[in-house]
Amino acid sequence: MSSTPPLEAHFSKERNSEISLSSNNTPALPVLEIVQPAFKPSTSFLLAFASIMIITLAAAIDATSLSIALPIITQKLHGTAIEAFWSGTSFLVTSAVFQPVVAGLSHVLGRKELVLGSALFFAVGSIVAAVATNFTMMLVGRSIQGIGGGGILTLGEIIITDLVPLASRGAYFGYLGSIWAIGSVTGPLMGGAFAQNVSWRWIFWINLPFIGSGTVAIIFFLKLEKLPGNFSDKIKAFDWIGSVVFVGSTVGFLIPLTWGGVQYPWDSWRTLFPLLTGVAGIVGFGVYEYYLFRKAIASQDPNPIEPIIRFSIFNNTTMLITYFETIIHGIVLWALLYFLPLYYEAVKGYTPIIAGVAVLPETGLVAPMAVVVGIVSSLTGRYRWAIWIGWFLVTLGSGLLILLEPGTSIPAWIFLNFAVSIGTGMLFPAMALAIQAAGRPEDAGHAAAFYSFTRVFGQSIGIAIGGVIFQNQIKQKLLSYEALAPFAQQYSKDATALISVIKGMAEGTDKTNLIKAYSDSLSTIWIVMTALSGVAFVASLWTKGFSLTQEHNTKQGFHEEKIADSEGGGVPLRTG
Repeated sequence: MSSTPPLEAHFSKERNSEISLSSNNTPALPVLEIVQPAFKPSTSFLLAFASIMIITLAAAIDATSLSIALPIITQKLHGTAIEAFWSGTSFLVTSAVFQPVVAGLSHVLGRKELVLGSALFFAVGSIVAAVATNFTMMLVGRSIQGIGGGGILTLGEIIITDLVPLASRGAYFGYLGSIWAIGSVTGPLMGGAFAQNVSWRWIFWINLPFIGSGTVAIIFFLKLEKLPGNFSDKIKAFDWIGSVVFVGSTVGFLIPLTWGGVQYPWDSWRTLFPLLTGVAGIVGFGVYEYYLFRKAIASQDPNPIEPIIRFSIFNNTTMLITYFETIIHGIVLWALLYFLPLYYEAVKGYTPIIAGVAVLPETGLVAPMAVVVGIVSSLTGRYRWAIWIGWFLVTLGSGLLILLEPGTSIPAWIFLNFAVSIGTGMLFPAMALAIQAAGRPEDAGHAAAFYSFTRVFGQSIGIAIGGVIFQNQIKQKLLSYEALAPFAQQYSKDATALISVIKGMAEGTDKTNLIKAYSDSLSTIWIVMTALSGVAFVASLWTKGFSLTQEHNTKQGFHEEKIADSEGGGVPLRTG
């Protein structure tokens, strides 16, 4: 009998070393690698995948539907600008911080159980928000929704790694990314329509049919292999200490990052103390997880404590670069999704419904491009081309938005949005594939979980960065107008609340100047997003190509399907 500890064998299957590429002696690209997937999805598999897509759609719609309706909700609930700000931010914060925890629990308790639990949290949060009579209830509901929504989004990507071999995975990442994109398109439309013509409460009630039907479908169709062991052993194997430290530290970091300059000044101890404490906690969490990871490798225990983040998912530069790009992708995407509708409502004077329609050029091409890139990458075995073109278009598209002004015509702002829409859509499946191809097959679920976390983490930071830029810029610009200078401090606190002020003003010089200041402040956000996208584009040039024909290694596969593993161990090659 072998004396090798089970987890040592599990963790020690290191990837083959990458081919060394010299700038002076770069080998020519090989003939295009045509991947012929052995994966043949059955009807039961497709029904299981559809059930995941249904609840993912609900989470995606909810994440984007509130921003356009916030001015109306603030007025109906007699809330403050700070409360309105937190009703949007609380969802992102809890979604981000609980994703690794939910993913970690799914590794030891099972994916299906955690999907159902996340759906329950999302439904309960939707009900609490729908019946809210004040912003305290709204914030509680949104926070609960965030826990469930974050779980749904991360588990959707993890389950794809369980169900689908890497050679075919790109197409399914594309399908799932398209569902998120469809939610991003319909969310603002539904939010504006409900708030303006029916009731803002239907923004939350509409989630229940999606969650209900998706949950029923998951119960009947998502049939995964059961993890061995009893419940007690599984609970003991979960990293409870790491989870508590991670949640506390990340909340401590994100909350002051979002309220700095809005609720408290940046130099206030209320901002600096939790921010610095959060950073210290995250560093301590990383040290503890590394210790736990090394301990698990050396352990003779068949059920050692499983770290919620495996350090083997950072085993090469391609993975590190792609995680970095994913954070920037989240920052840029969410800054645009959050602040572009404000441009249409505040600067162009559109109603919430029309503003929801106006964001379609920015979101409408995301879904089809995600599907196209996913399918092409699966068929050809190449994904780097999509990352490079995607980041180029995002950089170009963010730069084109700088041209948006109060007098920009409808055809102009429509076409100015196309490049960034195409680029962000291409990056969804392409970066997900890069992470999967560069990592070890046995780490696929862990890598997908961290990839999902970095994207939502970036989204949270994106709103914070955009808010800080807007506050500083509009304050400076209003101080230059004599009639508006006394209101500079008040008006600079929140971009959303300022919409009602603009719409309530009489036509005249003061309103024109305020709209101009608002537009110019948003332009500074687009400039910063262009710079960040440019950094990501340059970084992406160091992404290496890895083969998509590698072993499918999972403990929670679809038990009705017996999929033949493709040959190959993930040897990197110069593919795109």
